[in-house]
Amino acid sequence: MVRGKTQMKRIENETSRQVTFSKRRNGLLKKAFELSVLCDAEVALIIFSTRGRLYEFSSSTSRCSSINKTVERYQRKIKDLGDSHKGVHENTQILKDGDMSMAKTIEHLENSRRKLLGDELDTCSLDELRQLENQLERSLEKIRARKNQLFMERIEKLKEEEKCLLQVNKRLREQYLIERGRYLSDEDLEVVKKKREEEVETELFIGRPEKQMTLKLKAASHDSAHKYLHMQN
Repeated sequence: MVRGKTQMKRIENETSRQVTFSKRRNGLLKKAFELSVLCDAEVALIIFSTRGRLYEFSSSTSRCSSINKTVERYQRKIKDLGDSHKGVHENTQILKDGDMSMAKTIEHLENSRRKLLGDELDTCSLDELRQLENQLERSLEKIRARKNQLFMERIEKLKEEEKCLLQVNKRLREQYLIERGRYLSDEDLEVVKKKREEEVETELFIGRPEKQMTLKLKAASHDSAHKYLHMQN
C-alpha cells in the first residue's frame, strides 16, 4: 500500500498530533546525533512540546554545560554579525555621502567650464565676471609662458643641429683636402702652404660672418676642383 504524502499543516487530532510529535522528535534527535558523529559538528538541540516539556540534545557528554556553551557561542556570533552589518551599513552611508559630494563637485566644475567658455553668463554677478576675467588672464599668462618655453627649446635644438652640421662640414672638408693632397706633388703642396701663409684678407664684405665663411668655403672648393680637373686632363 502506497503511503500518502503528509500535508504540512497542524494536525487537529490531539492524539495523532502527540504520536507524530513523539516519532518525529526521536527521528530529529537521531539525525542530530548522526550529524555530530559523522561530521564532527557541534550540535545542540532544544525542543519544547505543546505541554511545555523539554527535550534536548548536545554533542558533548556534559549535556547541560555543552548546550550553554553552544548557546553562548551562538549569541557571540550573532553579535559579531550584527556589528559587521552595522559596519557595512556605515561604510555604505559613507560611500553614498561621498558620491553625493563628488556629484556636486562635478556639477560645480561643469558650471565653471561653461562660464569660462562664455556660456550661461546671464546669471553671473559683476564680482563673478571679474573673477572669471582674472582667471582667464592668469590662464593666458601660463599659456604664453609655456609657448615661449617651447620656442626657446626649439631654438636651442636648432642651434645644436647647426653645430653638428658645421662639424660634419669641417670633417668633410678635411677629408677632401687629404684626398686632394694625394694628387699634388710635394712642390705643389709647398706652394699652396706658402700661399696660405702669405694670404692677407683685404676684401670688404657686408653681411653676417657665417655667410662670409660659407662663400669662402665654396670659392676654395671650386678652385680646388678646377685644379684637380686640370691635372686630370
